[in-house]
Amino acid sequence: MSAKLTCFKAYDIRGELGVELNEEIAYRIGRAYGEYLKPKRIVVGGDVRLTSEALKLAVARGLRDAGTDVVDIGVSGTEEIYFATSYLNVDGGIEVTASHNPMNYNGMKLVRESSKPISGDTGLRDIQRLAEENNFIPIEENKRGYYETLSVLDAYVDKVLSYVDLNNFNRPLKLVINSGNGAAGHVVDAIEQRFIQAGKAVEFIKVHHHPDGNFPNGIPNPLLPECRQDTTDAIIKHQADMGIAFDGDFDRCFLFDDEGEFIEGYYIVGLLADAFLEKYPGSRIIHDPRLSWNTIDIVTQAGGTPVMSKTGHAFIKERMREEDAVYGGEMSAHHYFRDFAYCDSGMIPWLVVTELLHIKGKSLRQLVNDRVIAYPASGEINSKLSYPDRAILRVLAVYEKEALKVDYTDGISLEFDDWRFNLRSSNTEPVVRLNVESRANTALMNEQTERIISILRD
Repeated sequence: MSAKLTCFKAYDIRGELGVELNEEIAYRIGRAYGEYLKPKRIVVGGDVRLTSEALKLAVARGLRDAGTDVVDIGVSGTEEIYFATSYLNVDGGIEVTASHNPMNYNGMKLVRESSKPISGDTGLRDIQRLAEENNFIPIEENKRGYYETLSVLDAYVDKVLSYVDLNNFNRPLKLVINSGNGAAGHVVDAIEQRFIQAGKAVEFIKVHHHPDGNFPNGIPNPLLPECRQDTTDAIIKHQADMGIAFDGDFDRCFLFDDEGEFIEGYYIVGLLADAFLEKYPGSRIIHDPRLSWNTIDIVTQAGGTPVMSKTGHAFIKERMREEDAVYGGEMSAHHYFRDFAYCDSGMIPWLVVTELLHIKGKSLRQLVNDRVIAYPASGEINSKLSYPDRAILRVLAVYEKEALKVDYTDGISLEFDDWRFNLRSSNTEPVVRLNVESRANTALMNEQTERIISILRD
């Protein structure tokens, strides 16, 4: 393999197995993390992919050889690492996961103390440099770190359930929960037991529940329409009140209404923002620029302060800390919480929304329908292009003069009287991502979406 490690990306580590990532490289990453940050104690965990356990143990060996004590929390989702890092008050954490990437990939998500993300401009490039140089300080046997296993599941479930009051769950409810054969199953089981112990009539209908790194039902990525049908079918079959589906490391959850319809993450951001502002009046709410009018409207009406941040977990978390925001949300189904170390969780959102069904006495469709009508949105439309920057400039040239506002926080966002759009390049592939929304005018939104796509792909 070449000295250059191509598995290091903008925000995390991801690579093709045997080509970009293997146990030897994982060991070097552990050594590099240990030598760069010099942590005394760190937590590690891994998802259910067939290679995750071996890669996790390799990175743990590297950390130990660098003098770091390692706490292994076992099979886990990314947010369990975020939680454990802060809960155990250790110096960092590493989750071995490739989330929704193809079968032949794996990777890692890295945090430092207080669950702060390590990304391109906060240490990941330094760790990459040390791993590539592969010229580490000689191992001193008497200074090797120790290794222990520890479960934080009970404490973690206590934490996510602290976001709801089980006394509000006062009527029978059916939930379809699709773990996608990923890492979510053990947490879903633990939460179900808490509902049973509390005597709550919340029925969990589990789909693709068993963890299986072969992913017999496909890679869990409900952002793709083709990955949603099994959840929809189960909702209709069981006449469930709501559906929940997770990606592989369950840091994102996706919600479906009682008719099996997928609810765009954008409207869930508004729903959660409103719920948190009821509990914490006047708070700040972070949102991304791709789709924003619905969120801004809800937050402003509720007396909160909407704050726009560049898209991406590292940027959102940094802005969350700067603003001490109670909640932040991205349309991609990443939801961030101040009291969860400003990190994203896929378990907290569905619990809060399920509680809202009880408190409001409404279905999920009823809770979001007015907002969908008020701010119809295209959803994210991806175009694979040879020259993304040139394509974006073509669109800008057509629309810039008539725009009321042009914003460059993340790609370009242009606003007009009754509609707006955001256009941005992917950080990792030659793809341009388009999002369009309007003020209660679906026809206008569709018309402008088609026009922009035509210009992009010309």
